[in-house]
Amino acid sequence: MSLWTRAEAVAATGGVCAVDWAANGLSIDTRTLETGDIFVALSASRDGHDFVAQALEKGAAAALVSRIPEDLENAPLLLVPDVLKGLEALGIAARARTKARVIAITGSVGKTGSKEMLRVALEGQGNIHVAEKSYNNHEGVPLTLARMPSDTDIAVIEIGMNHPGEIAPLARMARPHVALITTVAPVHLAAFNNVEEIAAEKAEIFKGLEPNGIAILNADLNTLPILTKAAPVNPLLFGQAKTADFQLLSCDVGNGATVVRASSPLGEIMFKLGGEGAHLAQNAVGVLAGLHALKADLGRATLALASWHPPEGRGARQIIPLGPEGLDGHFTLINESYNANPASTRAALETLAQQAGRKVAILGDMLELGETAPALHGALAKIEGIDIIHTVGPLMGDVPFETRGLTTEISEALATQIGRQIRAGDVVMVKGSLGMAMAKIIDALVNLSDAESQQISEGKF
Repeated sequence: MSLWTRAEAVAATGGVCAVDWAANGLSIDTRTLETGDIFVALSASRDGHDFVAQALEKGAAAALVSRIPEDLENAPLLLVPDVLKGLEALGIAARARTKARVIAITGSVGKTGSKEMLRVALEGQGNIHVAEKSYNNHEGVPLTLARMPSDTDIAVIEIGMNHPGEIAPLARMARPHVALITTVAPVHLAAFNNVEEIAAEKAEIFKGLEPNGIAILNADLNTLPILTKAAPVNPLLFGQAKTADFQLLSCDVGNGATVVRASSPLGEIMFKLGGEGAHLAQNAVGVLAGLHALKADLGRATLALASWHPPEGRGARQIIPLGPEGLDGHFTLINESYNANPASTRAALETLAQQAGRKVAILGDMLELGETAPALHGALAKIEGIDIIHTVGPLMGDVPFETRGLTTEISEALATQIGRQIRAGDVVMVKGSLGMAMAKIIDALVNLSDAESQQISEGKF
């Protein structure tokens, strides 16, 4: 059965298309487009209409456009006044035609990790729809919804924001039965005056809740009263506080895993996560509350969580050989390069401090913090247990780390030097905001063995 027929898409969007077609998916990027997708010609950084011909050549079933590109008058084009609004219409229609139970997740930290925990935990419990990437903005949420098959049983929708007014429209589009706020922290302070304003914006997710919907809140937050006031009656609470319905009692971190013990309305629960970090245990207890609200099988879910691992760029680990075929030993790389804010960076450093071996942190600036940025960066200097800290960017460069190593303005400069700083047995964690391009340092570290092999062959060692 097709995801979208021409007739269904026309009815949903009010668009016009004379050529018949049926599609199995949607894509906003020709590089990842698959045969049978609808290519959505969004115009953000680049005008998607310039790539419609290429998309059709790659096998797109149709394209959603607001104008007809040259020489494509007879192509399967769904013409609408505005492409983004057309995508939103498809998302709204897809949500309306399914009987799925929907959980929406927002929060300053832990959204994507919690989404991926739910994906793993719900495996085998029906037809589950979860975005393959962190599609949580004004384009990503309608895209995720529009990709949802009509026979979906449970859908997990991630909702993010970086300025006021973003969450409510996306929540109303998703119409969740369960809304989970992982945490509220000082992020995006360039657009908000304080954490209380961030909490109020996160609470806007409740404006999309279905009747009798369930709110899930972090009981440990100072901003809990703000969230509770906006939530429906009797929200479910999770966290370490004794008032939590799902209370984190303990977590043991080590050997690539975190063992979590929690109390719940169903009794005490113990389970294992395939990743290290106390912050992961906190997220997992929130996920348990979400599973309970969805009426999922908690026994099966907690067994499945042992196979969960942090997503790429958000705590994923790998062992990297030093020298050809690991002749000079190995080091552990913790990839936290996707993004950073004060809460997630602190959690990552605290997790690193618990590792065995020499602890090496490579930190890039945390962006979008406004006037509070210097103070929030400076607070990281108080974290202990890290053997050496290399930094990228002026803000991290000004932090008085006692164990400071290299300091560069841009990631490319550090990437060329970092190989000489790594020893066998090191545990190396890389973290910084996406705009700091810390992935370049990850690439340099991952390719360290190949680079050393090349230097040996050229007689440079």
